[in-house]
Amino acid sequence: MVLRRATFAGMFYPDNPAHLKQILDKFFKTVSENSESANLGKTFGIVSPHAGIAYSGLSSAFAYSTVDLNFSGTFLVIGPSHSGYPDSSTTLSWETPLGVVENDISFSKALSEYIPTDDFVHNQRENSIEVQMPFIKYRFPNAKATAILMGNQSLKNAKRVSDAIYNTVSVTKSDVIVVASSDFSHYIPKSQAEKYDKYAIDALKDLNTDEFYRRIHDEGISACGYGPITAMVEYCRKKGAKKGRLLHYSTSGDITKDFSQVVGYAAISVE
Repeated sequence: MVLRRATFAGMFYPDNPAHLKQILDKFFKTVSENSESANLGKTFGIVSPHAGIAYSGLSSAFAYSTVDLNFSGTFLVIGPSHSGYPDSSTTLSWETPLGVVENDISFSKALSEYIPTDDFVHNQRENSIEVQMPFIKYRFPNAKATAILMGNQSLKNAKRVSDAIYNTVSVTKSDVIVVASSDFSHYIPKSQAEKYDKYAIDALKDLNTDEFYRRIHDEGISACGYGPITAMVEYCRKKGAKKGRLLHYSTSGDITKDFSQVVGYAAISVE
């Protein structure tokens, strides 16, 4: 087993297992006390942010809470490549302070028929995928994972990635939940971030990715993972999903109390 080291432990989330577990315990307890978080149908995929756990961790907890607690299949995490590397898949497993999230090698090898494997790229300092792994290990200790880094976030390519996932799942018969890793608006006043982000997210209620893209581009919304979101939604639609549901929205300003320049975070389930 080849490991991707937890390079952001101690920065984006605690490197101390007990401290990390304490934080995650608190987040998921908060979610459990909120009746709106209940999973009203089968979850095919989720949107989960990837900022520091203090800022976006609660939103991530809302997203992962819609997945059956006994899920032991494979999480396919799609993250934007902030460094602009070409699309790639991976056979790496992930180190976390809570233990290793093992790669579903058979699924990853099948996926590589459509999206080339590049473990070198996945070993670089990229937070969009790594930050999801502590949540997966904590909540679903028996689950495996694999990942796609997207450098090309065009609508055409997002739909191509969704086809690749759908075809791989069809061939392998795997039980897969797709996680789109994305933050939303960056460094604008909270009032604007919430207005623009919810305007874009509203297009996902009926899984309309064409309209989602139009709103993102027309309004200049700086969501960093709109491609992964679209790939996830398109895959879920092919699998029978009927709707998207906004579970939680917050901004970095809710923590820092500086509302002049915030980053937006959303938890969305596709059911």
